[in-house]
Amino acid sequence: MATLAQAIRLALHVGETRLGVTDVFGEDVGPPLGGVFTCTQGLATAWNTPLDERGIVGTAFGLALAGERPVAEIQFCDYIYNTIDLLKLAGNCCWSSMGQFPVPMVLMSPVGSGIHGSIYHSHSFDAIATHIPGWKVVLPSTPLDTYGLMIAAIKDPNPVMFLYPKALIRHQGTEKIPGEPDDPKVLSRMIDAPVGSSREHWRPSWPDLPDFEIPIGSAKCCRPGEHLTVLTYGRTVPLCEQAAQKLFEQEGISAEVIDLRTLFPYDGEMILASTRKTGRLLVVNEDTEVTNFGEHLIRVLTEHCFYHLQAPPRLLAGANTPGVGLSWNLERVSVPQLDAIHAAMREVAMTEA
Repeated sequence: MATLAQAIRLALHVGETRLGVTDVFGEDVGPPLGGVFTCTQGLATAWNTPLDERGIVGTAFGLALAGERPVAEIQFCDYIYNTIDLLKLAGNCCWSSMGQFPVPMVLMSPVGSGIHGSIYHSHSFDAIATHIPGWKVVLPSTPLDTYGLMIAAIKDPNPVMFLYPKALIRHQGTEKIPGEPDDPKVLSRMIDAPVGSSREHWRPSWPDLPDFEIPIGSAKCCRPGEHLTVLTYGRTVPLCEQAAQKLFEQEGISAEVIDLRTLFPYDGEMILASTRKTGRLLVVNEDTEVTNFGEHLIRVLTEHCFYHLQAPPRLLAGANTPGVGLSWNLERVSVPQLDAIHAAMREVAMTEA
């Protein structure tokens, strides 16, 4: 099965060959590196920019206004903050022009902890991204979802923030991307650049990929349950699935785990139905707990499901600190880990109204 990095690469190849993408650009995105996480290796339209995040966003914005479909990368989301005013302009352009000036650009960036990046390479951006009007925001957790949502993002006439968890970039999926080889080693030989000087003359051999996409705004129920609803996305999705399995095996508590996949617009129908069914709610992510996107979800679900709730909803999120610690001991207590998620699930499930 493909990794998340390979899924991005495959989707961008489809974008540049069939969907009108003419430019994939960012810092180290083009040859010879193909991205610091290898997500753009072998792409014909990939090129390198200066170390200038404002220039990257501004260029993508201009290309989109000119009718192109650019895909731009901010190498780490920690360095996107100095582009906020440009993001605001890109987000309100279509609305303020009454639809005359759509902005079909994708801005992708890896987010979150998991690589011991300390305070400069471990931030989350989901709360701020969802607070910028006019942008659609996706944050997948599996290679298949990453592939399908990237295709949908490229097609969308609105600006799309495509965030992906750097901790899962090398993880292989359990669901096959349509058209990929059955053997992961074969796919690697086809599209992974070799190490060393031979890379200069290497060209990928792309598999034949049929049409496939996952609609923006559609969540996924990863694990059905009856006693508790767990809303999550990104790095914490597999942790929530593991915690739910452990909780069921040890105590028979059945947690329904929902991967939002899209933060805005989110799948209100699915999360409302699940919360009304279980009567208990836990939201898990790794952004800092203050003004967290999970707080918005809790507010909405409390308003619409108040008389169904059997216990107070709870948010489990990152610590309210300026960054993530460098050492593993500091990093693991900065953001939710398996044990903390398991304990939170159990607490919400056992709490009396």
